[in-house]
Amino acid sequence: MKITVLTLFPEMFAPLFQSIIGRAVEAGKINIEVVNIRDFAENKHKKCDDYPFGGGAGMVMMPQPIGSAIQAVDPDHRAHRIYLSPKGATFTQDKAFGLTGYEHLILLCGHYEGIDQRVIDLYIDEEISIGDYVLTGGELPAMVICDCVARQIDGVISDGSLADETFGENGLEYPQYTRPAVYGGLSVPEVLLSGDHAKIDKWRRAESEKLTRERRPDLKGGAK
Repeated sequence: MKITVLTLFPEMFAPLFQSIIGRAVEAGKINIEVVNIRDFAENKHKKCDDYPFGGGAGMVMMPQPIGSAIQAVDPDHRAHRIYLSPKGATFTQDKAFGLTGYEHLILLCGHYEGIDQRVIDLYIDEEISIGDYVLTGGELPAMVICDCVARQIDGVISDGSLADETFGENGLEYPQYTRPAVYGGLSVPEVLLSGDHAKIDKWRRAESEKLTRERRPDLKGGAK
């Protein structure tokens, strides 16, 4: 799978090439490409924003540099093109899994007061928001989507981790413990030290259901 990020600030994406996702990129399990929109500006000073028609605060990203960048990386419109916008549909775990069905994703990061609407009308397939709040640009949402989608790709993380993680089929993930067995006067639940995997699985399911009922009853695992 390939993910192309279009941004005015490519240096912000260095964290994507670290840790688990970075190793997946190095291993060729996923290809993440970061493209500077400013490189496609046709004006002398590589300007990519201008004042909004009709007046108002802030600046709006101009259509030409963005349109040229999209056409350069996806001339035949084979990729699924996403604009990161607070006006978009809310990003979820199910949505992340669904996006893995595309061979190529393009993530467009807006900035300032947003982008010229004609870019959306001409080039964008879908708008996605990562939550009901406003950020200074689309770079952080793009990183969130890259990370969340990448970890669904085969071989990026273990199948067991995917099966048991938060927002899985059983709702919120159960509490986790490691050494030492006693810390700060608190002990690890005895069942986890028992070696009885059937009992451990039963305890984990019960804890997952309990947490989901208490904190996120809207999820599948909370409707019990």
